Amino acid sequence: MAPAPPTPKPAPPATSAKPISCTGKIAQTRPVASGTGPGGSLVSTGSPAVALTFDDGPDPINTPKILDELKQCGVKATFCVVGFRARDHPEMITRIAAEGHTLCNHSWQHLFDLAKRDDAYIRKDLENTNKMILRAAPGARVAYFRAPGGNFTTKLVRIASELGMKSIYWHVDPRDWESAKFGKGTAMVNHVIAAVERDVRPGSIVLSHDNGKPDTIVAYRTLLPWLKARYTLIALPDAPPPPPSPAPATPLP
Repeated sequence: MAPAPPTPKPAPPATSAKPISCTGKIAQTRPVASGTGPGGSLVSTGSPAVALTFDDGPDPINTPKILDELKQCGVKATFCVVGFRARDHPEMITRIAAEGHTLCNHSWQHLFDLAKRDDAYIRKDLENTNKMILRAAPGARVAYFRAPGGNFTTKLVRIASELGMKSIYWHVDPRDWESAKFGKGTAMVNHVIAAVERDVRPGSIVLSHDNGKPDTIVAYRTLLPWLKARYTLIALPDAPPPPPSPAPATPLP
């Protein structure tokens, strides 16, 4: 009788990716980002700092990965989340807030024609999204809104403002969602890296996506050290501006 084949050894457990090292500084001389987006939305931070923004989540697979990368580099970012996904994955919203990132309203279900709806519909959409965010992160403040697809109008900007939110567009868009043009896997990773490195400026708001975009997560393993060496990276401030200091009293003659 032939000897029994050896019992196959179980595969070793998957190990996490090697930690990212974000050290060193490289001076930059690029011009500061400026201008406005559609409807008067913001395209820049208003300072030399650069803001990384991640849209369409939270994603239970990809959002934890980008959060891990940001933590390794000591970087804070802004997450523009979709209302029904915030409802379905509240633990991700809780973690985003707990780790010091800014939360941004990206509408309830990412309707590209949201601006064409009536005012009451838009207001309810944004209010319901904020409700889900704050249910998971009661201490957070949702100070920003990003229209699906960046399809801002003055009406959308106005309604968001009435709800206490600034409207943010972007200055850098690597189009990480356009796989039909740029490919997937290594091709997309290399495209995202090249596009961000080429276009970023002091003050840029950078658009990326965490939901369903694993190639973007891989790209940021290279981008985070590159960006941090050259720019101050911030989460968009989510606290109301401090009240102005009172003018000093004028001494009596």
